[in-house]
Amino acid sequence: MTAQQLREQLNAARIHKPQVTYLVSEILTYPNLVQPLLASVHEQDKEGLFNASWVFDHVLRQQPELILLVIDTFVEGLEHIQSESCIRSMAHACQTTTEHYFKKKNPLFTAQITPSHLETMVTVCFDWLITEHKVATKVFAMTCLFYSGEKFNWIRPELKLYLEQHIGSGSPGFQNRGGKLLVKLNNLGY
Repeated sequence: MTAQQLREQLNAARIHKPQVTYLVSEILTYPNLVQPLLASVHEQDKEGLFNASWVFDHVLRQQPELILLVIDTFVEGLEHIQSESCIRSMAHACQTTTEHYFKKKNPLFTAQITPSHLETMVTVCFDWLITEHKVATKVFAMTCLFYSGEKFNWIRPELKLYLEQHIGSGSPGFQNRGGKLLVKLNNLGY
């Protein structure tokens, strides 16, 4: 598959799960397609579409290391994503990235992800957490922030304070993940 063929399939119409599965398998076979896929995420975001972000998310679920091929572009573009569906996928990508960096200590991630990359992800995820977004975006953002607190000492106290103030009024999903993170934060002495 070529980059042009990928763009055509992503832009043809709303794609469904079998098409996502097919496109993910093509991208896993041809990792050079990750860059045009991410470019399509940004193009579609401006149009309020999300086929590319959905595929991007599913690619990273299967092979998270592929984000390293586009890490600079990914991080630089985070603050410009506007549509909720694209933000959700990008927030999940941030969660996956920080999980592999901090929790799994994947050497590929720790060697290629810079403090600047992490700082940008933290800034954007805090914005997504404290502003009006759907629960999935907030859950992924809070988890990214929790992991990032291992490097940036100020994050975990701020995250704990935010969760304590908002857990009672959050959705069931927010309460579930927020409650689990509060237990972890308390166990870590925050």
